[in-house]
Amino acid sequence: MALTLYAHPFSSYCQKALIALYENGTPFEYRMLDNEKANAELAALWPIKRFPVLIDGERTVVEASIIIEHLGLHHPGPVKLVPDNARAALDVRMMDRFFDNYVMTPMQRIVGDYIRAEVDRDPYGVVEARRMLDTAYAWLDHAMSGREWAVGDAFSMADCAAAPALFYADWVHPIGATHANARAYRKRLLDRPSFAQAVDEARPYRPFFPPGAPDRD
Repeated sequence: MALTLYAHPFSSYCQKALIALYENGTPFEYRMLDNEKANAELAALWPIKRFPVLIDGERTVVEASIIIEHLGLHHPGPVKLVPDNARAALDVRMMDRFFDNYVMTPMQRIVGDYIRAEVDRDPYGVVEARRMLDTAYAWLDHAMSGREWAVGDAFSMADCAAAPALFYADWVHPIGATHANARAYRKRLLDRPSFAQAVDEARPYRPFFPPGAPDRD
């Protein structure tokens, strides 16, 4: 049964799911959310209207982490993004949540503030978000000492989460030079072919990045 992914290439969570698909060369139909018809289809499938959303036959799968786990169960490929070993799988899921909750979420809070009208801005919320990113960067820098990927030597779902999270977070709140391990990890993620493809597909949309996309990456 053919897979259909409702997504937009500039979305961080869509990139997370796309990395998983590209890692294993999994065939799918890309329903890009750049027109009213696709957006209406998405709303009918998932009234929350958040994306990505994966359609697999009669099953609608939402949330990027769940999509990745679904692919591993029902459309496995050579790259196992969630290990069979329960202890190792728990480590992957923990790091997946770290990147979503403590890197992606504060990054989006900063970006979202740029979209608001001046009267609705939340300066204190932005300060809190930047403080969270500083804390997360420092923790990650220590955690990545001696590691190639988020959970050791194998690329996993945690790295699918890390790639877009660190990519965009460094745009809005740069990873400091003192965090060499975290910076090197971000570079390895950018060099990974699956993420490089996702980044290239999103390049046409960079002028729409609310804080302004830097001239790099």
